[in-house]
Amino acid sequence: MKILVINGPNLNFLGIREPDIYGKNTYRDLCALLENAAKERNVDIEIFQSNHEGELVEKIQWAYFHKVDGIVINPAAYTHTSVAILDALKAVNIPAVEVHISDVDSREDFRQISYVGKYCFKRIAGEGFDGYVHAMDVLIDKLK
Repeated sequence: MKILVINGPNLNFLGIREPDIYGKNTYRDLCALLENAAKERNVDIEIFQSNHEGELVEKIQWAYFHKVDGIVINPAAYTHTSVAILDALKAVNIPAVEVHISDVDSREDFRQISYVGKYCFKRIAGEGFDGYVHAMDVLIDKLK
């Protein structure tokens, strides 16, 4: 089983950006957590991060041609604005789980709008880094 984890803009600044919201752990810490979780679950994982919407769309399309079984996606700010990412997910038709480190539902009103969520079969928010592992487990369960 192959899972692609996609992270959107500013997630490379974890540990620096608003640590009171996102915590003090770094993006590198997140990647290590995901790699260890994948190894424990005996799944292949690829982790990708970009601050550019088009690169995120291209990586979703890449997933189709590289036979990715499922996607965990944190589109970050693009959650609330990107029809392009939504359309890419719909085009490849790969099961996907939306994940957010913070509890976006308790934040600003605009953060409660999710275009990506119109495709994803599950949304996990407010669990910190552990939400990614939860998302991976939900995806694995669906794919089995």
